[in-house]
Amino acid sequence: MLLFLIFIFQCEISISKVLTDFPTPIFYDLYLEYTSENQHQYIWAVPVLNLNLQYNKMFVNQDSNTGKWLLTRRIFLVDALSGRENDLGSQPRLIRIATQISLSIHLVPSTKNGNIFPPLMTIGYSDIDIKDPNSQSVKVSFSVKYEMNQEEARIQTDIALGVLGGLAVLSSLLKTAGWKRRIGSPVIDLQAVMKFLIYYAGDLANVFLIITVGTGLYWLIFFKAQKSVSVLLPMPAQEERFVTYVGCAFALKALQFLHKLISQITIDIFFIDWERPKGKVLKAVEGEGGVRSATVPVSIWRTYFVANEWNEIQTVRKINPLFQVLTVLFFLEVVGFKNLALMDPSSSLSRDPLNYIPPYSRILRYAVSTALWLVIGIIQIMFFAVFYERFIEDKIRQFVDLCCMSNISVFLLSHRCFGYYIHGRSVHGHADTNMEEMNMNLKREAENLCSQRGLVPNTEGQTFQIAISSQMRQHYDRIHETLTRKNGPARLLSSSATTFEQSIKAYHTMNKFLGSFIDHVHKEMDYFIKDKLLLERILGMEFMEPMEKSIFYNDEVYSFSSVLYYGNEATLLIYDLLFFCVVDLACQNFILAAFLTYLQQEIFRFIRNIVGQKNLASKTLVDQRFLI
Repeated sequence: MLLFLIFIFQCEISISKVLTDFPTPIFYDLYLEYTSENQHQYIWAVPVLNLNLQYNKMFVNQDSNTGKWLLTRRIFLVDALSGRENDLGSQPRLIRIATQISLSIHLVPSTKNGNIFPPLMTIGYSDIDIKDPNSQSVKVSFSVKYEMNQEEARIQTDIALGVLGGLAVLSSLLKTAGWKRRIGSPVIDLQAVMKFLIYYAGDLANVFLIITVGTGLYWLIFFKAQKSVSVLLPMPAQEERFVTYVGCAFALKALQFLHKLISQITIDIFFIDWERPKGKVLKAVEGEGGVRSATVPVSIWRTYFVANEWNEIQTVRKINPLFQVLTVLFFLEVVGFKNLALMDPSSSLSRDPLNYIPPYSRILRYAVSTALWLVIGIIQIMFFAVFYERFIEDKIRQFVDLCCMSNISVFLLSHRCFGYYIHGRSVHGHADTNMEEMNMNLKREAENLCSQRGLVPNTEGQTFQIAISSQMRQHYDRIHETLTRKNGPARLLSSSATTFEQSIKAYHTMNKFLGSFIDHVHKEMDYFIKDKLLLERILGMEFMEPMEKSIFYNDEVYSFSSVLYYGNEATLLIYDLLFFCVVDLACQNFILAAFLTYLQQEIFRFIRNIVGQKNLASKTLVDQRFLI
C-alpha cells in the first residue's frame, strides 16, 4: 500500500482562546455528499477511528489489526465541560482537545475517474491541565491522506528487475569471456570470477538506473498530468525501497568507475619512433684529442611532444562537466524545475511563498534531476559530435594526425594480449625537418602526390585493434622488464650510469623490435590485417584467437579512446548523475549536490592525470619532467 500526503496543517492555539470559543462541547456527525450516475444527491456517513477509545481497558483502535477496530460516527473538538468541578461556571481543571485529526481516502484500484472508497477519519485527543490559560497553548494538526494499492505496479517492477537482471548476467558473462580471450588465458580462476562480478556490478547498476528512472518518470508524468485522481505518490516512509535501489545503483556504478580508472592508469604504452638518422657528423673523441665520424642523433623532442599530447587527452570528455553541473542547477533552482517535485498535482514552475507549499517527494526530485541531467548531457554529446568536433576541434583525430606528422606510432596494450595500434609512420620518410619542407609535405598530401597514410598500402586505415600472440607478448615483456627497471625514468638522474645506459639500450631495443614487428620482419611473430565481423563489433569480443600470428583489426571508430575518459563518457555521465542524486536524496539540497559532484569530478580528474602521467613516463621512458 502506497500513501500520498496531499495536505498537512499544524498550528498552536492559546488555551484562553479555546475556552472562549468552545465553552461547551459541540458534537459533529460527518457525512460525505456525492452524486450518483443518475445525478441524484446522496450522503454517506463517514466512519471515525477514535484513537482514545478503550474497550476492556485496551486502546483497541491503536492496534495494527484492523479487525479489532471499533468505529464510531460522532466527534467533538473541545470538551471544556467535563473538567469543571462543583460549579459549571468555574474554570475547568482540565480540558480535552482533538489535537490530531486525519482524513484518509482510499482510491479505487485501476480507477480512471478518481473514484474513492468511503473515507475514514482518524482523531486523537489530548488532556490539557489548566494552570494559566493566558500563557498556555496547545499544538493541533490536520491532514488529508490519500491511499492507493500499488501492488500491481510493484509486481511489474519486480518482473522488470528480474528480466533485466538476467540480461545483465548474460552481458557480464560475454564480457568476461571476451576478457579471458584478450588476456590469453582459458582457465576459469578466482581472477575470472572477480572480473565477472565487476562487470556484473556495472551492468546491474544500469538495470537499477533504468528501473528507478522509469519509475520516477512514470510518477512525475502521470501524477502531474492527470485530470482526475488516478495516480498517487508514496509517502517518505514508503520511498525507502526506491531510495535503496538508487543507492545500489550508485554503489555498483562507483565500483565500475573505479575499475575503469585503475585499468586506464595501468596500461602498457610505447611510442615507436620511425625517424632514421640523416647522415654522419664529425665528433671529437674525449681523451684522444682526435675526431671521428658519428651518426647524427635522432631528436627526442617529437616523442616528447606526442607524449605530452597523449597526456593532455587522457581526461578529455565529450561534455563539459562544469557546464553540465551549472546548467542542471540553473534549471532546477532559477527556472524552477524543482517545484515539479512538490507533492501536489500542480505543474507550475513558480510558487507563491505566501501560499501553502507541500513537502518535496524524493521520487519526484530524483525524476526531475535525472531527466534534466540526461537531457542536457545528451544534448552536449550531440553538439560535440555534430558541430564542435567537425568544425572546431576534434582532439582524438588531431592526435592521430599529429602522430603521422611526427613520424611516431603508438603501440598500446590494455590487456595482456589485446590493445590498440595507431600507425603514425610518415609517408614522407621523415618528420624532423624545417618549416618549409613540412609545408611542402602537407601540400603534396593535399594534392595526392604521395602515398596514403594507412598501414596497408593505398589505404587510409591508421588505427587498429590488435590481438597479439602469446609469443609476441613474452618477447615484449622481456624487453619491457629492462625498460622499467629501477622505477622508470623519473629516477634516471639519481641512478647509476650503468642502469641509465641499460634503460636507453632497452628503449632502443623496444623501438627496433616493435618497428620490425610492424614491418613483418619477424616471421615467427607475424600478423595479418582483417575486418571485424558485425557480431564481433556488437558483442565487443573477438572470435578468432591469435595462435601463431597476431591479428590487426581495422578500426575506423578510434576505439583506442576506450583507455581514455573520452571513450567512457556513458559511465562517467551516469556515475556523476547518480552521485548528484544520492547527495540530493540524503540532504534535499540541489546546490550542495551540484558542488560536491563537481568537486569529486575534479578530484578524480586530478588523480587520473597524475597517476596516468607517472604510468606514461614509466612505460615509455619519457622523463616526467617534460610532461607538462
